[in-house]
Amino acid sequence: MDDARLTRRASLLGMVGGALGLAGWKATSPDSAGAGPAAVASGQITCVLTPELTEGPYYIDGEKLRRNITEGKPGAPLALRLSVVNASTCTPITGAAVDIWHADASGVYSGFGAGSGNRTFLRGIQRTAAGGVATFQTLYPGWYPGRAVHIHVKVHVAGNVVHTGQLFFDDAVTDAVYRRSPYRRRPNRTTRNASDSIYVNGGSKSLVRVRKQGAGYLGTVTMGVHTR
Repeated sequence: MDDARLTRRASLLGMVGGALGLAGWKATSPDSAGAGPAAVASGQITCVLTPELTEGPYYIDGEKLRRNITEGKPGAPLALRLSVVNASTCTPITGAAVDIWHADASGVYSGFGAGSGNRTFLRGIQRTAAGGVATFQTLYPGWYPGRAVHIHVKVHVAGNVVHTGQLFFDDAVTDAVYRRSPYRRRPNRTTRNASDSIYVNGGSKSLVRVRKQGAGYLGTVTMGVHTR
């Protein structure tokens, strides 16, 4: 993708429970069990939204279209199910391109510093399928000084960047993961969510819901975007 041709639009990010993370609704009435576009229009429910967050310095344009982005790197397996919904109607968006990148267990990004010899590990793009879900097979990200644990994300719809953000993880979950190898070789991470300069600007609403799945973890989150 040629990022120079993409125009940034206003977008917002929402988190939701459930194994698939397919809904993006927040009830505003106890009678909103029949959630859907009609309920949105009536004001009974609203999408759960958060502001965009900075792209950061480690983006590389033209990442590969692929599901498995691990490239043999060590770490705890993390299956990500990232849902994209229309922020106005809460309906899933099919065919959106979801672009993610993050540090390895050593806190290194491909293409930069110690990772400069490889420009592709832990980077990739997936299209949302029916239900608006893009699925990645990756690893639980590592930490580096000055930042809480996070994954970067961009969402492209019809050639436009409609969301740029960062996904965060509950510190207690990270503590549990980091007791495993290879993370435990790097104890005493320096920055937790509450002291992260990006997290404090809306990261609490960008938390990935994580649960154990076999030998690894499943993470789900829903991104509500404005497409025009």
